[in-house]
Amino acid sequence: MVKRSLFIIILIIWGCSLLAEINLEARDKPNDDGSSIVLEWEFSDSGDAMAELQLFRRHAGGRYYPIAVFKDAIGTYTDSKEIEIGTEYAYKINVMSYVANPGNPGEKLLLIVESAHAKAISSAQWFNTSKISVLILGLIISLSIIWFIFSARSGKELYIRKIAGLESMDESVGRATEMGKPILYVPGTLDLDNMQTIAGLTILGKLAERAARYDTELIVPVCRSMVLSTAREIVKESYLKAGRPDAFNPDSVFYLTDDQFGFVAGVDGIIVREKPAANFFMGAFYAESLILAETGFASGAIQTAGTAMPSQLPFFVTACDYTLIGEELFAASAYLSKDPQQLGSLKGQDIGKAVFLIVLISGIIFEIIGVSWLKDFLTLY
Repeated sequence: MVKRSLFIIILIIWGCSLLAEINLEARDKPNDDGSSIVLEWEFSDSGDAMAELQLFRRHAGGRYYPIAVFKDAIGTYTDSKEIEIGTEYAYKINVMSYVANPGNPGEKLLLIVESAHAKAISSAQWFNTSKISVLILGLIISLSIIWFIFSARSGKELYIRKIAGLESMDESVGRATEMGKPILYVPGTLDLDNMQTIAGLTILGKLAERAARYDTELIVPVCRSMVLSTAREIVKESYLKAGRPDAFNPDSVFYLTDDQFGFVAGVDGIIVREKPAANFFMGAFYAESLILAETGFASGAIQTAGTAMPSQLPFFVTACDYTLIGEELFAASAYLSKDPQQLGSLKGQDIGKAVFLIVLISGIIFEIIGVSWLKDFLTLY
């Protein structure tokens, strides 16, 4: 009886295998870092031959172990579980079907009807071919920067539109000198890991050099220890460039506190007591921007602010005489120093922005009119 049952089961499985076929393909996922393998399968069944598909993986001569179970006869699966570059992985997919148990008519057995095998090796690609437009844009920007740097080094004058906030620097220093009052400079409230702080310290160097030439007192309160050390060295070097190293006062750059509103209270106290003729707020600011700007406005000082924080720009625009908006703060170094490398980089980036704007508008137009191949080429992924 047992032998008969086994024979019937084998016959059923063999009959099902004649009616069904499973195909499995494994390949490296394109345009990735080599951490994924794509699996595709297709099962042509007859009736209810398939209950589920079981996917197994094996590598380095080990044993197969299950990684996923599916219900679809046709599908795709991306295996990204601990995939190593250059290692060959073997995959097996089993088609499982419910078969009646001859020994117990009310019970069904889940048995393998068909199997398929595939192998693949994962590898990393150097470039994502779906982002060819980004490569072209990057090349345009890079070549533009190189071209303008060489043009500036050869003596060609590069046009940069005037930035009122930076043009007013001489006016602010001159006013402070005539009134015999100090200049207050606040390089933001964030640390050196923020680009706005670095840009603010760059402007501080140029301002300190001019203040040294006119023998005008400079007050620089900071709220970060790393900013303190950097700002002090920048001011010291600026006095040295101006030929006045003896006039440098290390105590002119000092630390107040890391606390946000404690720092604001300290700076406001300096403004009220010292009544500086000019205030500069250059860097990253948060809720303290309006408090600082309003206090400086009430003291009658000429104020110049610059930040890339969109939420704080309205307060500076309202309460300050001049405001550097967004990228004007980052362009200040090239604008003030006239260094060929910085000027060339600035002009090259402007060309890149113009090209990006043209590409963006063209992509929108081609999307509207339905020119598919141009639209696909110009779309930035």
